[in-house]
Amino acid sequence: MTQKELHANSNKNRTPRHRAREFALQGLYQWLLNNEDAGAIDAHIREAHGFDKADAGHFDALLHGAIRDAGVLREGISPLIDRPIGELSPIEHAVLLIGAYELKHHLEIPYKVVINEAVELAKSFGGIDGHKYVNGVLDKLAGKMRGTEVQSARKE
Repeated sequence: MTQKELHANSNKNRTPRHRAREFALQGLYQWLLNNEDAGAIDAHIREAHGFDKADAGHFDALLHGAIRDAGVLREGISPLIDRPIGELSPIEHAVLLIGAYELKHHLEIPYKVVINEAVELAKSFGGIDGHKYVNGVLDKLAGKMRGTEVQSARKE
């Protein structure tokens, strides 16, 4: 995914947080494919066109947090998927890491928002039905990580 593709494909929901998620997705994609150093990825992305409109703090949390916690996040995701994690597309893998990280560490963001944002990323950058897969996995994960919040929302 090049910066040009990222910019061209993401013309809706362009809040600073959404932009941060887009840039974090790009960084995680690079990390998954090339195993580049997080600091090098971070520096490269900060120079990208449009980064000044992103929530830099949220980008930092997502990129560095998802990389740092990848093992634990994958442990949470693995029982909920229908194939080994290594067989996921890099986009789906990165989106699931972002969603799992936000569900676990950003309790101030409602779980429905986390899932919706992940679905939008998967729609914009992933395969044809990748967003449905991401939605199903994160919905199950939300039930495990935020059971009280999910049950409360379902009663409304």
